[in-house]
Amino acid sequence: MARLLRSQFILACQLRGYGDSSQLGELGKGAGKGGGGGGSIREAGGSFGRREAAIEEKYFREKESEQIENLKKHHQEEISHHEQEIQRLQNEIKRHKTQIKKLKHTDGYDSD
Repeated sequence: MARLLRSQFILACQLRGYGDSSQLGELGKGAGKGGGGGGSIREAGGSFGRREAAIEEKYFREKESEQIENLKKHHQEEISHHEQEIQRLQNEIKRHKTQIKKLKHTDGYDSD
């Protein structure tokens, strides 16, 4: 699970890098400076190229948002698990202290 989330995080970081307009030129305005055109529609430019670029950008923003939500959910689950574990251990400590008190009471040993 952690490996999957790590790869999602890396993917989200890489996707952010695609939004860097210094490499792409103006999205939808024809072939960019990065060496790749991004497909025939985007290479042609014009309104179809801008529309295609907008759809693609929206897709990646939604994908990144979904990955961030999954990551937040995972962290909330981890927090909940650790809180339950803390409570369990505190109950164990309490139980052991009660047993020690019972032992002190039965054998007359009163020192800590």
